[in-house]
Amino acid sequence: MFSLTRYTTPCPEPVNSQIVQMVVDNLTDISSVALPPSNLLYNLYQYAIGFEVHLYLEALNGEKGIAVELIVATDDNDPEKVIGFLLYLPVKNDPEACGVAFMAVQAGRRRQGVGRAMMGEVLARYPHVELGCAVEKVAVFEAMGFQVLGARGTQVVMNTRDYGTDGLMGVLDVASIYGSLEVRQIHAYLLQKHGKRAMVDAEKQRDRHLDQLERKVRLFLG
Repeated sequence: MFSLTRYTTPCPEPVNSQIVQMVVDNLTDISSVALPPSNLLYNLYQYAIGFEVHLYLEALNGEKGIAVELIVATDDNDPEKVIGFLLYLPVKNDPEACGVAFMAVQAGRRRQGVGRAMMGEVLARYPHVELGCAVEKVAVFEAMGFQVLGARGTQVVMNTRDYGTDGLMGVLDVASIYGSLEVRQIHAYLLQKHGKRAMVDAEKQRDRHLDQLERKVRLFLG
């Protein structure tokens, strides 16, 4: 069994670190880039997505000027262990609406109702929810009451209603992460380790991968 806790203020550091680790461990599953571990850029994206989630967790203190809320699932047999989380952004000017930013469940605890329970907690407060997911996940969210609205790059946009909210949702500007010193250092290390040709090939593989994902979404939507 598991328990759910809702956070609207900063959560304990052990919870934060487990959430970020879950993001890093599940990059392919949780990110719209969905880069496979075989790509040499994988470690770079692990850092960037992990840091992005870290910034959203920091934003729970209200100092970044955006609304952030969090549902955390913990193991009843080990209450200190995080087995899932759902980070979502309430919409300004629309008290019924929010957008799901990140959601993950530990690999060993999937298909046990954790994700459905977390989403149920969100829907109880915000019945108008929007999210983006891979084509393969559409059926999962349809079973939770979502419907397909359209496409956003590599993801299918889904909503609990047949329209999006007119309100404004605050999001962090994460572009600066990819230009940060840390990312440049990771890239320099990978370049030194693998060589320029291999890194150029990795970038081309990434671009082809993203094109394929976008094409898959377009074909799915018909």
